[in-house]
Amino acid sequence: MGPDGMHPRVLRELADVIAMLLSIIFERSWRTGEVPEDWRKANVTLVFKKDKKEDLGNYRPVSLTSIPGKVMKQLILEVISKHVEEKKVFRSGQHRFTKGKSCLTNPIQNWEEWPIHQKAALPFSKT
Repeated sequence: MGPDGMHPRVLRELADVIAMLLSIIFERSWRTGEVPEDWRKANVTLVFKKDKKEDLGNYRPVSLTSIPGKVMKQLILEVISKHVEEKKVFRSGQHRFTKGKSCLTNPIQNWEEWPIHQKAALPFSKT
């Protein structure tokens, strides 16, 4: 549960009741650039990974944040992503931070354009 004390199940079960209220908060936040303070806070807890529980190195921190804040973050991400895609902000060769692409897909897409000496330097090259 996040710092706002709201359990995700409450939001799910009361979605019809609170949807309009949340949309008003989201809209106001979007216009003003301000976010409710509880949405900016997080409860950090340690989650055990493996091996000996006595060793603190075997735990990783996890931030539990506000569910409405996460929903708003996802909405903003979708709006920005749609804008970037529609306006073609990134070149077609941009792979990092692009949906469906990665730094690993770039060499594959551009393999034919690489100079022969660069291909030969790669350990898996058969040129």
